[in-house]
Amino acid sequence: MVTEGQTVYNYLKLKGLETIAPLVHSVDETPEPISTQVQGTIPSWINGHLLRNGPGKFEFGNTHYNHWFDGMAMLHQFKLEKGQVTYMSQFLQSDAYKKNNESNRIVMSEFGTLSLPDPCKNFFQRFLSRFEMIEPTDNASVSFVKYKGDYYASTETNFMHRVNPETTTHNHHPSLQHKFIAVNGATAHPHYDPDGTTYNVGNSYGSKGTLYNIIRVPPEKTDAKDTLQGATILSSIVPANKSHPSYYHSFAMSENYVVFIEQPIKMDLLKIMTCKLRGKALSEGIYWDPKQETVFHLVDKHTGEVSSVKYHTKAISVFHQINAFEEDGFLMLDICCSDDGQAINNYLIQNLRKSGDALDKVYNTLCRTFPRRFVLPLNVTSETPTGQNLNTRPSSEATCVKLCKDKVLCQHEDLHGDDLHEFGGLEFPQINYGKYNTRPYRYFYGCGFRHLVGDSLLKMDLKDKTLKIWYQKGFYPSEPVFVPSPDAVEEDDGVILSVVLIPSQDKGTFLLVLDAKTFTELGRANVPVNMPYGFHGTFNASAQI
Repeated sequence: MVTEGQTVYNYLKLKGLETIAPLVHSVDETPEPISTQVQGTIPSWINGHLLRNGPGKFEFGNTHYNHWFDGMAMLHQFKLEKGQVTYMSQFLQSDAYKKNNESNRIVMSEFGTLSLPDPCKNFFQRFLSRFEMIEPTDNASVSFVKYKGDYYASTETNFMHRVNPETTTHNHHPSLQHKFIAVNGATAHPHYDPDGTTYNVGNSYGSKGTLYNIIRVPPEKTDAKDTLQGATILSSIVPANKSHPSYYHSFAMSENYVVFIEQPIKMDLLKIMTCKLRGKALSEGIYWDPKQETVFHLVDKHTGEVSSVKYHTKAISVFHQINAFEEDGFLMLDICCSDDGQAINNYLIQNLRKSGDALDKVYNTLCRTFPRRFVLPLNVTSETPTGQNLNTRPSSEATCVKLCKDKVLCQHEDLHGDDLHEFGGLEFPQINYGKYNTRPYRYFYGCGFRHLVGDSLLKMDLKDKTLKIWYQKGFYPSEPVFVPSPDAVEEDDGVILSVVLIPSQDKGTFLLVLDAKTFTELGRANVPVNMPYGFHGTFNASAQI
């Protein structure tokens, strides 16, 4: 719905959108592996586990969640071996899930849902409960992260659950990041150096005020019980407004720098701290301020030094970065971004379950997301001239102009042609991460969004900004995951894995395998289950026999 002050963007308006309500309904888990029916051919060299994460339960008793992000985490595992596929899933046995289950009602607040006081308590006890702080959730429903070779189901709080990719069994590791480093949360999108060193970003709220912290976790364990031992805060960045820090879902990393994006999606900490007292969900404390610029902060990965030069651009909203790399004294920052940051509050369950004109209206008032490149000059000194474009790369339309001593104003270039508008923009970007993250690259993959969830798979060739598309009407693919072939020579030698859902069909679910080079279908594994639309995943390759 359009809220006060929200801009209606002049994008391609769609009518007659198909209802996707079945994709945001509670489903049953499949705790034991089941076989799938394979059509076509799934290459026999793909051996490993595709792990997927996302919400799978939206009600307990007579209570229900309000926001898509609130649903209880469901872990999915597709095991690929010698051309065959099995599937299993189970709900993450988080404290949030168990407490809700035991009470048969929502007792743990989530992003867009405030739990109500226990009706069994007396009036005085219910009144006092309004003065308590919201307990951080351990409902790790966003993605899987990897630290020191171990996989963890993760969200954006400081709770993670270690997961065995072979069985999806998991152990609760309360407040791991808080135990080893003083942060109150971290993203579910860390970055990895080739040696396994992991970087992440997390906020802290304490005696030093609010800080954005760059976290570094060493690549190796000291013993079998090691989890995040040795994790350190590499550096800290002070927010422009300490009581209204930026919300962020991810960050970027080049060979030598971590790039933190301070965007105008802001968190009103006073509102968040008093949400129970005010009877409002945590999401009510997050807002978009289009009057503020977006700032790129660079942190040297080797020294922890925060660059005094700040790179500014207009107000944009960023959830996912594509890649970042350094070349010829510049840092290329490729991100998926939009010109409005209100989408996070529009993904209410009631919106996703609408149909007819009401569904069309929700979609047509959302801002689209497109891939863009910002070019950041790395060697800005007092001698660098002001008022002129410092981007000397002839193939680039991006500009970067030094305004004063420590401020550079950047304008992006599009990483797409006009045809991407026909597919609703692009999100959930992925690359050949193992070989091309932090390096110059040519291809990236993502979902097209001619609906509230992805409805096509796209491959972008940066050489000429052309698209390859996989699309079938009424089919809704998940985030594409690139798996390189064992004898890969070129960047796109491999396959794309994506879980495709068909809301018009009962148990219309299959694992799709595309040739990453040609973007043609190789095969699919039909899974006889209903599955909700999820968020993120990863591929864990098995050791070759």
